[in-house]
Amino acid sequence: MGERTIWEAVGRRRFLLSRWPWRAVAYVLSTPMAAAASLAVLPFALVGGPLAARPVVAVERRRLRLVRAASAGGPVSWWDVAHLLVVALLAVPSLVLGLALVLVLALIASPLFVTPDRVLALGFGEVRTVQEAVPFALTGLALLPLLLYVFALVAGVHSTVARALLHPSGTRLRTELVQVAQSRERLVTAFDAERRRIERDLHDGAQQRVVSLVMQLGIATLELPPDSPAAESVAGAHAQAKQLLVELREFVHGIHPQALSDLGLPAALQELADRSPIPVTVRCQVPARPSGTVESAAYFVVAEALSNAAKHSGATTIEVAASLRHDVLTVEVTDDGHGGADAGHGSGLTGLADRCAALGGTLSLSSPEAGPTTVRAEFPC
Repeated sequence: MGERTIWEAVGRRRFLLSRWPWRAVAYVLSTPMAAAASLAVLPFALVGGPLAARPVVAVERRRLRLVRAASAGGPVSWWDVAHLLVVALLAVPSLVLGLALVLVLALIASPLFVTPDRVLALGFGEVRTVQEAVPFALTGLALLPLLLYVFALVAGVHSTVARALLHPSGTRLRTELVQVAQSRERLVTAFDAERRRIERDLHDGAQQRVVSLVMQLGIATLELPPDSPAAESVAGAHAQAKQLLVELREFVHGIHPQALSDLGLPAALQELADRSPIPVTVRCQVPARPSGTVESAAYFVVAEALSNAAKHSGATTIEVAASLRHDVLTVEVTDDGHGGADAGHGSGLTGLADRCAALGGTLSLSSPEAGPTTVRAEFPC
């Protein structure tokens, strides 16, 4: 109660039960339309001055009320034109999030659209019955809260930039930056806590139900006559259920590995090394466990770097180093591949860099042609 911004609301325990997640969804999903209007008016603003952008800026200030208690005021300036450029740049990630929301809602609603004569494709596989669609629906229900937090993160960052650019006062800008600095770690902490809850729900709920389904279909396969038409259908459903169980277990492990929670970063990094198709040497000097958010961020930096090296580098050996000195956790991944990696071209490191920055840390990439490639992250503890 009484939250004035999406940043204040996202750290509350009852965030998912409030109106704020859906206000964030509305704000993000309306961004592509705002981007189209911004692109239409930008040439006139650049030629005729910022006053030409006044109608779109007025709409943007009203739209900002979706994720803030009050919109920014002030006369139209060149900062408003800069904001229109920001809106245009955010159109693509907003569309991607919109498609992700449609997919999750489709998973949840899948049991309602299955009919005996219709095969429903749902990403992991195809379903023909309501019983086969139930695990997908449970997975969608588990993913929905996580996706709402992502919407809140994007809406929070966008609204902070919008508030800063749409308001001419330097004092207000400094205030906004202070608020972002104070809330960013709270947001990451809440996001990680929600991810762990989803991992537990999937492990104890959806995964166990899929195991039960596999067992029931296996028993049904044994009880049916081998040459009956039903036996072939049940055997197919049994095979799909077993494949879904394998994929679900991999997905649950990817959300938050159990080794990281139980044994800490050194054991979790060694587990990553054991699973890598390329030989990995791990050197860890982490005498004390850092906070859960820092530990998790460091783990996923290493996981993403190892995945990239396996897919693209052509490396034959990889070295992973982790150390905790002077209250700074450093993780470094070096491979002997051909180099030439670029963090801006779909490597997955861009999102990790944002996550590091949210914790006050840094992520750097060194990858000259002919190698080696080194990914290094530092987190203050």
